[in-house]
Amino acid sequence: MSGAALQDRYVQSCLGGLHVRVGGNGPAILFWPSLLMTGSMWAEQARYFADRYTVILVDPPGHGDSQALHRMFRFEDCAHSIEQILDTLGIERAHIVGNSWGGMIGGTFAALHPGRAGASVLMNATASRANMRQTVEFRMLTEIVRLLGRFREPLTTRAVKAFVGPTIMRERPQVEQAIRAELRDLNVDSVYWAVNSVVPARPDQRELFGRISTPILVVAGREDPTFPVAETELMAEAIPGAEFVIMENTGHLAALERPDEVNALIDEFLKRHPLEG
Repeated sequence: MSGAALQDRYVQSCLGGLHVRVGGNGPAILFWPSLLMTGSMWAEQARYFADRYTVILVDPPGHGDSQALHRMFRFEDCAHSIEQILDTLGIERAHIVGNSWGGMIGGTFAALHPGRAGASVLMNATASRANMRQTVEFRMLTEIVRLLGRFREPLTTRAVKAFVGPTIMRERPQVEQAIRAELRDLNVDSVYWAVNSVVPARPDQRELFGRISTPILVVAGREDPTFPVAETELMAEAIPGAEFVIMENTGHLAALERPDEVNALIDEFLKRHPLEG
């Protein structure tokens, strides 16, 4: 990853070994991506922030070079794994930036571990349970892909439809290419457990998020095919004092689709809410 000298680290967590890449200097920002994506989706953020912050890019459980999953997990487990990453790296507190699954877990972490969380930017995420259509569709899809093994085109096609809005599809075809490249190396058996934990088994977290006391910025994409603006806004409304921003002409992977705009949003928010000490 040119522009940011990141070092590979492996952290033992409650969800197995996690691969993270760490680099830069200064207050820490931990980046957790969407389901089906790896820490690489934050490449442009790492380049932008590593001269002023310590950046931590996480391959989430069962993805990338992290250990394969063999069971379901709870969102509390994911939040605890962030705590374990910070402990291993000797970091007391970190800003959290997450997309979709990462945004959900960023909120979980802020609610359960307020002493470890700085400001959090929760992007293209929800605090609500999956609706019936998502539940049935993703359960069937993961079963099909798991049975067919290496034939993963149904999952890839569904992911592109879930991630990319019409403007990005038309104006920046390289985003779809980047998504397809990420999905090419997925461990389908491992991802089966992650998808079912994050979609059908997803908890309603609105009551929990009402306990958050740290600064939160919630970002929605106007053209997000997975979480409509209204659903992400409900998440923001559940969090005391949360700020809410809508990005126009943007789908589900805002940081990958519009990195310059996202970098500016994150930068401005963190400057207003620096880590103490």
